[in-house]
Amino acid sequence: MLNKVPQVTLIFWIIKILATTLGETGGDAVSMTMGLGYAIGSAIFIGIFAIAVAAQIAAKRFHPYLYWLVIVATTTAGTTMADLADRTLGVGYPGGALILFALLLASLATWYWAEGSVSIDTVMTPKVESFYWVTILFSQTLGTALGDWVAGSDRGGLGLGYEYGALVFAAGLAIIATLYFCTEVSRVLLFWAAFILTRPLGATLGDLLDKPVANGGFAVGRYYASAILAAIIVALILVLPQKAGRATGAAEGHA
Repeated sequence: MLNKVPQVTLIFWIIKILATTLGETGGDAVSMTMGLGYAIGSAIFIGIFAIAVAAQIAAKRFHPYLYWLVIVATTTAGTTMADLADRTLGVGYPGGALILFALLLASLATWYWAEGSVSIDTVMTPKVESFYWVTILFSQTLGTALGDWVAGSDRGGLGLGYEYGALVFAAGLAIIATLYFCTEVSRVLLFWAAFILTRPLGATLGDLLDKPVANGGFAVGRYYASAILAAIIVALILVLPQKAGRATGAAEGHA
């Protein structure tokens, strides 16, 4: 059996941040610019995610373009679902983040209870891969809520703005990197912490790109920003080919 996820290298994290930024601009383009709303936008992106993840799980080996398509689908769905919870359902940014954090913990706990590990090195079977993608979907949605909570000034937000919000999450990732290189903290724990934090970083960067100048953004059109980000991701995958990560059944597998 082969691992169905890529090796976790620097290029992995670069593409992940670009994909999460694309998720923010792409999700907002459908729900806001096109005016379809958060509920319809969520339904569309969940449908895309369902089709993409079914193809990913059915695949016999790692395909980088398919893998990153599913990642982008989780980020766009995460954007609209978080906005639906925070804004349309009225739970606010803190409430949405706490609910999604609880769902993420429940997903990880269920995965660990069933398999004895939440390491990505064990993603070799359809069952484990299903746990993996559900966890990622919750983490991407949580990341969107966290980004809005820190940057936003309404609905209980901390009001730091997009630039300072991005700096906060970048600092968090720098701390995780330091722990990775300088300590023996669990690599599995650090991987999931980094995976979660890259999403709000991408959310704040996406908002910084497409929000009006009056609101602290650069006013780059959502369609243009999404197209540019997608082109960069495709180019990086083409120029810097990725290999499947190492496969192991051990619970202590490193991320």
